[in-house]
Amino acid sequence: MINLPSIAILGTGSMGGAILSGLLAPGVTVDGGIRVTNRSERKAAALRSPSVTSLAIEKDRGANHAAVAGARVVLVAVKPHMVPDLLREISGAIDPGAIVVSVAAGVRIDTMQALVDVPVLRAMPNTPATVGRAVTGVSAGDRASDADVAVVTALFGTVGSVLEVPESRIDALSAISGSGPAYVFLLIEELERTAFKLGFTRQESRVMVENTFLGASELLAVSGETPAELRRRVTSPKGTTERAIEVLEEAGLSALFDRATDAAITRAQELAAP
Repeated sequence: MINLPSIAILGTGSMGGAILSGLLAPGVTVDGGIRVTNRSERKAAALRSPSVTSLAIEKDRGANHAAVAGARVVLVAVKPHMVPDLLREISGAIDPGAIVVSVAAGVRIDTMQALVDVPVLRAMPNTPATVGRAVTGVSAGDRASDADVAVVTALFGTVGSVLEVPESRIDALSAISGSGPAYVFLLIEELERTAFKLGFTRQESRVMVENTFLGASELLAVSGETPAELRRRVTSPKGTTERAIEVLEEAGLSALFDRATDAAITRAQELAAP
């Protein structure tokens, strides 16, 4: 059971919507209710329910103010370039005891703390939040207490696993878990392409590759073994898998991942630069 205080979600797009789904999951209780905002009435109406007060900015220009009034947690889930203006807009409506949490990439804690007078945290969930399997990095500003961090950790625990990291490590975390799903999808794409070149149909290639990834991930999750040990068990000495692994290692796969993550971190720092 997870018990959370009142929550406002400002910008209930894909990530905000995923977190909302976690809050509505069985075993999660939100005392004081959930209030969410969207630009359009069409999107707002789709989220409206007895458990969710959903407000549309196109119908009520004060929707964000109404959403944050009385909320213990204010989750900012708009696009990064919109965050400063949104915080300026709501700063006077935020309760003194509230916590502001942003899921916007590249918007630093000090930038947000300059605009509001309450504790601020950054959170970086990844897209598997939509199926309850996120990895979320949480970084606390210097105003945030241990209790504040605990509330935010519980909030993101409704959609997966949570790691508390200093803000200096949030870009590195994002390069692994934030961008990581794209790396996995790219590997799936490439292996499906190879299967198709070997004469399998598109559908056959998809069944083979996608279920191989799903099965391997599930085996890793339930076995308690390391990836290295599970790989060893598949790789018979002088067998076909060993030969394939040798080709991948000769291509410098380890160094390639290092360069890819370094590039992601560098880009994150560029985006955050004033």
